[in-house]
Amino acid sequence: MDERLFEQRVLKYIKEKRQKMNIDNLSRTNAYADYYEVYPEIQWSFLASMVSRNAGWNMCDLEGKWLPCFLNKQTRDLLFLTYERANWLIFHDVYPQLLIYAISKAKGKPYFYLLPHFGVSSFIIKEWQLFWIKGDQKRLRTSLIINEQNIIQRPVIEHPFYKKKVFRSFVFTFQDFLHFSCVLFPTIDGEIFGCSVHDFWKLTKRIELGKKLAQILFNPTHFESFLCFSRQTPHTGSRHDYEQYLNPKKEKDTPILRTTFPIVSHHQSKNNDWMEDQRRILKWQKDIPYPPKTNVTKWYQKKQVELHFLIKCQSYFRHPLNQK
Repeated sequence: MDERLFEQRVLKYIKEKRQKMNIDNLSRTNAYADYYEVYPEIQWSFLASMVSRNAGWNMCDLEGKWLPCFLNKQTRDLLFLTYERANWLIFHDVYPQLLIYAISKAKGKPYFYLLPHFGVSSFIIKEWQLFWIKGDQKRLRTSLIINEQNIIQRPVIEHPFYKKKVFRSFVFTFQDFLHFSCVLFPTIDGEIFGCSVHDFWKLTKRIELGKKLAQILFNPTHFESFLCFSRQTPHTGSRHDYEQYLNPKKEKDTPILRTTFPIVSHHQSKNNDWMEDQRRILKWQKDIPYPPKTNVTKWYQKKQVELHFLIKCQSYFRHPLNQK
């Protein structure tokens, strides 16, 4: 086949595949997990699937048993759209990268020069090219973390609407207590690992969180347990996906995603290229210490009890928190 015709077909295929898989949190989560099963050298894809599960759980919590007693409908809808927008943007940017790598591997030659057609950053194109030559899985994993957080920085985190209504809102002052910034990695043995971040709106803080989560996820001691959970537990969006393994078991108090939320139509970003000082990028690429306490099972159960008690007290006075 003529090379130019092949490239045109590749571009068409990727655009169609991206649109098909970027429907909602479930389709994105499954796409990341399925990709990792075929290309385990792309560690970021497994990390993305597990973090995406957390986004789904946080979305469904908004319409579960507890948060509607605490947050009004307008606030809950806004938080859902924030999660959805950020995750849609990341998938929209990264999935063509994953598919281009897959095609490159199948053809035995790099096709990363096609990535500008999808508006991805010059930074990550260079990182893919470097990975093709050197095969440094950890470096690529970190680079994809850096890229994804820069992708959402301007259109979500710094967007005047989200900045005022979400990230500087009264609700987000309770983010630690409400677990908005805590990412959990469960096992089918009833254990939960993870960590959280303060000042979620700060780019460097989120990159550091991503690097910590990657360290936890790919720690040889627990990696197989996380992979087993991913393979054996269909992602529904309900927090019950992992709470079913806890001891003592919890009743299901959050719904599943596709019976709860509509499909959201998003506008496409024309260009995801972001520019940053090279010294800052080098700082982001440096290794960080392994998190000191990663098994958060008991902490999680304790915080859930405290959260539910707070909500019961709030409900007693019948004044759900309003977004001002």
